[in-house]
Amino acid sequence: MPEIPDVTVYVEAIAARVVGQPLTRMRLGSPFVLRTFAPPAKSFEGKKATLVRRMGKRIVIGFEGDLFVVIHLMVAGRFRWTDPGAKLPGKLGLAAFDWPSGTLMLTEAGTKKRASIHLLEGEAGVLALHAGGVELETCDDASFLALLQRENHTLKRALTDPHILSGIGNAYSDEILWEAQLSPVKLTSRLTAAEASTLLSASRRTLARFTALLRTQAHDKTGGFPEKVTAFRPEMAVHGKFGQPCPRCAEPVQRIAYADNETNYCATCQTAGKLLADRALSRLLRKDWPKSLEEMEEMKAARRGRTARKTSATRCI
Repeated sequence: MPEIPDVTVYVEAIAARVVGQPLTRMRLGSPFVLRTFAPPAKSFEGKKATLVRRMGKRIVIGFEGDLFVVIHLMVAGRFRWTDPGAKLPGKLGLAAFDWPSGTLMLTEAGTKKRASIHLLEGEAGVLALHAGGVELETCDDASFLALLQRENHTLKRALTDPHILSGIGNAYSDEILWEAQLSPVKLTSRLTAAEASTLLSASRRTLARFTALLRTQAHDKTGGFPEKVTAFRPEMAVHGKFGQPCPRCAEPVQRIAYADNETNYCATCQTAGKLLADRALSRLLRKDWPKSLEEMEEMKAARRGRTARKTSATRCI
């Protein structure tokens, strides 16, 4: 799911192309993407775009007449900028917004169509869609700690809860926690003031670094419009890097798998060498689940030894 860095760069690219221009036409490729019935799409045509901004993980496009288009990309929604009036692409095309200078396409890969468009009149309707999460730039150390400790969650859960913090998801929460050298399962009730300060700084630093990186990549490779929006990037330290060496200590990156997601972390840097229980495997292996990196390596060595002995016995026969 696109998070703060991706959405920020999308906002900048879209704003540079549409603000001040009239929307000539709005085309819907799927009737299910539109989640509102009033105002109608026709009422936006001919109106100039006045702003483009981020609200959490949503993109808000404002128009003359106090009209707004609010788009949530969810997991697989993506934008493309094409020539004016370009045809919607097959099964992927959800909507097209035509301006004199080009067309903004909304596409979504996969069979689960979750991306959404809300057409709204008035700022109140836009704010009603906000989950209530706080933007990091509005926090100081004390307010950040108080925010996290309103309820007792793991740090991973707290960072990705849109009712607590705005715009952070699975990918960048892994990177933030690695940067802060904090365990993803540490409870917010046990977070010290010093740790909260470290986490806030790591959050801002990580998101700013990736925003700058994505902005540069879009400008260098695609003429300023981001086209390769993904949750898995080679520049990431741990997210999507299971089994690969940690950039800080060179130990293999670990994971906790759950549902369709996984949490990636470095046991050496974040959990004092302790392996966090994987819900599926730890239940299956029970006492055989390794508790530390050292124990895991010992188990691997033992398995290699058993395999070598079996191979040797087979050759003798």
